[in-house]
Amino acid sequence: MKKLLPPLVFVLAACLSQALAQSPAAAPVAPPPVAPASVQKVDASAAIEKKDPTGRFRWMHESFLARAKSPMDILFLGDSITEGWIKAPHVWDHFYGMLRPANFGIGGDQTQHVIWRIENGELDGTHPKVVVLMIGTNNSSAHTAEEIAAADKKIVELIRAKIPETKVLLLAIFPRGARKDAQGVVTEAAMADASKRMAAIKGANAELAKLDDGKSVRFLDIGDKFLGQDGKIPWQLMPDQLHPTTAGYQLWAEATQKLLTEMLK
Repeated sequence: MKKLLPPLVFVLAACLSQALAQSPAAAPVAPPPVAPASVQKVDASAAIEKKDPTGRFRWMHESFLARAKSPMDILFLGDSITEGWIKAPHVWDHFYGMLRPANFGIGGDQTQHVIWRIENGELDGTHPKVVVLMIGTNNSSAHTAEEIAAADKKIVELIRAKIPETKVLLLAIFPRGARKDAQGVVTEAAMADASKRMAAIKGANAELAKLDDGKSVRFLDIGDKFLGQDGKIPWQLMPDQLHPTTAGYQLWAEATQKLLTEMLK
């Protein structure tokens, strides 16, 4: 009996290998987002490809190049807050489903990464009626309000140059708060970081408002929709004080619907 075991093992291994070979290939899945290990000061208005250990940025970029070949009436461009629309598919479908929407949001992106994406083809061949742009919160630690605003201005100019017939709905960067640590405590360091970031965000938003020309570029600040009566972000609305829940995306859609409808005409 002992002499039969080795051949039996080989037979089972061969059968398993054959079965796997005949199984249909799984659909490609994007690698999970990876938070940057540290914030490095770079030119916020430069075109810089984001490097990450999983290759997710490049994977997402390639998927957007493929999506750009299909018709779209509205395009959302930004970071993880924009990418997060995938958490509220029913809201997305209700408000934008008939508009052949495209979501070009990538978690962790800063302004320089979006600039690189545009300069490397993501808008080429597209003809959306409106691009909804919000980017800059991930720059708020290392960059000043002026640097963030200048970078956002460059992105708007790139969009207008690439697709001049398209209007831009430039959203004010959403508010963010101090996050809890692993023990569920909001530390003084976290509060100081949040205060510093919000100062940069508020300053940048004040500059971005000046880009509204009343026609091709419209600026809209809906940040107050995410604040409670005490002026703070409810934990139920943004559990990590940055990314909205489904209810938050509902608020986003409702707050922009009137202006967006006008721009789509």
